[in-house]
Amino acid sequence: MAYYQVRGPIPPKRHTQHRDSSGRLLYEELMGEEGFVSDSSLLYHRFIPSALVDVRRWQLPDTSTVPNEPLLPRHLRLHDLFADGAASEVDLVTGRRLVLGNDDVRLCYVLGAAPSPLYRNAIGDECVYVEEGSGVVETVFGPLAFRTGDYVLLPRATTHRWLPDGRVRAYAIEGNSHIAPARRYLSRFGQLLEHAPFCERDLHGPGEPPQREDTDVEVYVKHRGSGPSGIAGSVHVVPHHPFDVLGWDGCLYPYTFNVEDFMPITGKVHQPPPAHQVFEGTNFVVCNFVPRKVDYHPLSIPVPYYHANVDSDEVMFYCGGDYEARKGSGIGLGSVSLHPGGHSHGPQPDAYERSIGVDFFDELAVMVDTFRPLRLGEGGRACDDGRYAWSWSGRGPAGGS
Repeated sequence: MAYYQVRGPIPPKRHTQHRDSSGRLLYEELMGEEGFVSDSSLLYHRFIPSALVDVRRWQLPDTSTVPNEPLLPRHLRLHDLFADGAASEVDLVTGRRLVLGNDDVRLCYVLGAAPSPLYRNAIGDECVYVEEGSGVVETVFGPLAFRTGDYVLLPRATTHRWLPDGRVRAYAIEGNSHIAPARRYLSRFGQLLEHAPFCERDLHGPGEPPQREDTDVEVYVKHRGSGPSGIAGSVHVVPHHPFDVLGWDGCLYPYTFNVEDFMPITGKVHQPPPAHQVFEGTNFVVCNFVPRKVDYHPLSIPVPYYHANVDSDEVMFYCGGDYEARKGSGIGLGSVSLHPGGHSHGPQPDAYERSIGVDFFDELAVMVDTFRPLRLGEGGRACDDGRYAWSWSGRGPAGGS
């Protein structure tokens, strides 16, 4: 996100001497994307950021996946994955359960209230949607307050930890790439344009960098591995706390964006999903459907037309309001629908006719479209309702209900 920020003291010229108030030389670290040809920031540490004193393996939660075969649309009840009473023992990093994934992105869900360990995802950026709850994400750049409805964007390899104020429900979109605002919203220099449904005023960066004095600190690192999932975990023990940055500047940093600040694009007839896009990664996009006025043509049908995803799988996470097109399917808050490429889908029976004359939709959903097939993770298999595929016909296999 090419939007320059600065926190704390920095030297007048980059790559030159910078000392703290006692005269001690600080250690400059460049954190940059795509080698040296994309966004970056310079951070000034009190201690050497590459120092290690120990390492061990981190046994990740189950990252295995199975293909969606035979091909089926599915309804996954994410709220069934966690018992409410267990939240106090679960943190928002190690407690994540994999719902769906492929070689480009992993969709995870977690309900937790415990502080997380220090964590660094070295595979790709994370875009975490906060379904419910509030707290602070402490990062090497500074603290980010979060609340219900926030997307928390964390660049690859940002050391951070989640400190919930209480119970938090979170839907984690873990990319194998960078995640940024849709390119068509950006000028060639990176500014959000006039037709974009949000602007820089809606993006909230971190506060002043925190200072911690702890020694022999553990950092949980998710990284590329050689196993079937291509993902591995390690725990690095570092001699000084990573939150030792006195100042930084640049265009690469974590930030939050609240879904309430998304200004929906509406039209005379039904608008296709790209009108609702907010972010994109490599081979996937993130959209959100927010409360909005709908189509005003006198003969309009406000719910979506039936459509076949010939190039993508569509995943919709329902997190607020009442989603008009899915009435009668059993889908409710906390549900995920998976409509895979190769299956034509659309409104449930009667929703098509029932929507005529409706002028406002009170709905909130986060959608991820992927351009490679999604596979079912352990969490997705555990909360599949097993009935959604038959909801348009009212009949199950061999005439069963």
